[in-house]
Amino acid sequence: MLATIKVNTDLAKEMGLSEGEFSEIKKLLGREPNVTELGVFSAMWSEHCSYKNSRRLFKLFPTKGKDVLVGAGEENSGIVDLGDGWGVSFKIESHNHPSAVEPFEASATGIGGCVRDIFTTGARPVAVLGALRFGNLQNEKVKHLFKEVIRGLAHYANTAEVSAVGGETYFDESYEGNPLVNAFVVGIVNKKDIMRGTASGIGNPVYYIGGDTGRDGVGGASFASREITEESASSKSAVAIGDPELGKRLRKACLELIEKGLVAGMQDMGAAGLTCSSCETATRSGTGIEIDVALVPQREKGMTPYEILLSESQERMLAILKSGKEADALAILKKWKINAVKIGKVTDDKMMRVKERGVVVCEVPAETLTKRAPLYTREAKEPAYLKDTRNIDHKSLKEPSDFNKVLLKLLDSPSIASKESAYKKFTFVNKDDVAVNAGSDAAVIKIRGTKKAIAISVDCNSRFCYLNPYNGAVMAVAEAARNVVCAGGRPLAITDGLNFGNPMKPENYWQFKKCIEGISAGCKGLDIPVISGNVSFYNESPKGAIDPTPMIGIVGLIEDAAKCVTQDFKKDGDVIVLLGENSSDLSGSEYLYLIHSLKKGDPQIDISKEKAVQQACLEAAQNSVISSSHDCSEGGLAVALAESCITNKNGLSGADIQLGSGDIRKDALLFGEAPSRIVVSVGKDNLNDLEKIAKKYSVSCKIIGNVGGKKLTISCGKATLIDQDVKALSDTWRNAIPSRLGN
Repeated sequence: MLATIKVNTDLAKEMGLSEGEFSEIKKLLGREPNVTELGVFSAMWSEHCSYKNSRRLFKLFPTKGKDVLVGAGEENSGIVDLGDGWGVSFKIESHNHPSAVEPFEASATGIGGCVRDIFTTGARPVAVLGALRFGNLQNEKVKHLFKEVIRGLAHYANTAEVSAVGGETYFDESYEGNPLVNAFVVGIVNKKDIMRGTASGIGNPVYYIGGDTGRDGVGGASFASREITEESASSKSAVAIGDPELGKRLRKACLELIEKGLVAGMQDMGAAGLTCSSCETATRSGTGIEIDVALVPQREKGMTPYEILLSESQERMLAILKSGKEADALAILKKWKINAVKIGKVTDDKMMRVKERGVVVCEVPAETLTKRAPLYTREAKEPAYLKDTRNIDHKSLKEPSDFNKVLLKLLDSPSIASKESAYKKFTFVNKDDVAVNAGSDAAVIKIRGTKKAIAISVDCNSRFCYLNPYNGAVMAVAEAARNVVCAGGRPLAITDGLNFGNPMKPENYWQFKKCIEGISAGCKGLDIPVISGNVSFYNESPKGAIDPTPMIGIVGLIEDAAKCVTQDFKKDGDVIVLLGENSSDLSGSEYLYLIHSLKKGDPQIDISKEKAVQQACLEAAQNSVISSSHDCSEGGLAVALAESCITNKNGLSGADIQLGSGDIRKDALLFGEAPSRIVVSVGKDNLNDLEKIAKKYSVSCKIIGNVGGKKLTISCGKATLIDQDVKALSDTWRNAIPSRLGN
């Protein structure tokens, strides 16, 4: 049937290729491609697989560092050295478009694919975090999407036995028709077991391992490379279906294969399925690969080579086994009840050759699908809206008459409110390994057999990026690093999940370019390399593009897990100190949005000041000087103080705060979201040590109050601005989302 389809420019365009790209394919091959070959090119040259509209800008990222073992672009996941023979593998991955169509299945497979990217490197997945964006939670469809995404994430993580330990969720109208579902997975690997995604060793057998291939997900890579329309929003054919129980067994089997030295190379069949895993493994090793699709286990009748190659059925791996080790490998796979079939071999001709019952149906140089994919620099134009949003007339903003009501309203905002009702649906698999779970600035996972731990966070204030894409991206890096530092971790590296609108629109591409520049500046300023990432373009619905959202996932090293720090106040009588300086700027704040209905301002950050604050906090944590540490971010200083009062699992803590009566507006003092500020609590005996550390880094270190009582009171000069029972604050914060969902 495929043989009767005419290959021409119209068909190429229908598959998502441009006329120029179709001409380039014919030039690279020296002939016209057949239908299957054209389909393979359409998938591999899609934005989702090739990053053709983004890759050139990645050269701006700092990717080298003394701790980097596997860098950005080398594999599907980067790896950083933890010392003592251990490394940490981590990556963030998006599943946005499918989640708008089939939120339960798509969010589940989003985790599944990212988990496979991690254990493919030889790493044992130890944690997953979700970075989520939805529209207004008053909207019935948004409520449905939120519930189903959480249900899907929990279903896969719990069944696959990977601990969900945190993340972040925001709600904004720009995501109304296009939610963002980014999964951030972290794994621990013995350095001797690090596995590469290469088709190495001429003559080595190529094995298909895992679940059967169906038609689910065919065209998924192309689906993720165009905007959501009314028609595509109801199309479920491009959404793959996961099987977390099979995924768990597949993970354990693959890790055992790697640990016993039976594998020469391995890669997950993710986007573009068998096509991507075949050509990418061959390209990395400079070899060729030959497979026969008729040998691929199929769960549907009459599948064509095109469908088999481009299916995105889940829980499947491509493994290049070492010759002579096949019997040992198959015994392990049989033990774990994992199907395995030899479908081909590694060749020396650098070709990706696909047969069906011995007849060649696709034969192209592997590099034409990968290294020779086109790269573009699109037109960039500053959006016109920035002329209006950059300036705030503070004089025209009336300060509230009741700051207590404002604080309660902020704590009731779904973006700030507790996400406990969501993460309580997740189970912790290895409770002894999870030192700090969801609910503090960063999760903390212990490294078995050592004193060490890793601190993990994912962050992005999309509103900042909307108002100033460059500074917003710098601030996203800074906040992610600050959260890890607050836990006592030294930042090691980041992974970025870049979520943007259609890059063919100059305003969207300008936002993207500025955010890339900002991430680069933030990473260079804080000496943190980028080791992996993901780009998701075309996040638009009929209502328009999402706000630019560069999610920053980060991992930090804690040398002694016993010294990790959490955000909650611990002991009555402890002194509360602010590291860093307050600001009169209300730019992009939740306060400005909720109380004054304004999405305006020009967020600013001084990365050198940010670094100094982080260095001071980190040294204080490493030397056990501080009892608690909490980043000042969404909701400002007042919300940070409230959260430190109400997040102690052993009970609530009050605080009495006295702020100076300077020239900063009271609403900005309480609710402004200026960066580079950390609230810490410290025993009186350690106060002098904290002040010495702050002085060493030239960081402002102001005593602002004491822990104790059953109220949070905040005074400015002689005026008491906040006077609230901490139980009322806790109830508001914890019930905000359940009350909207009817839980």
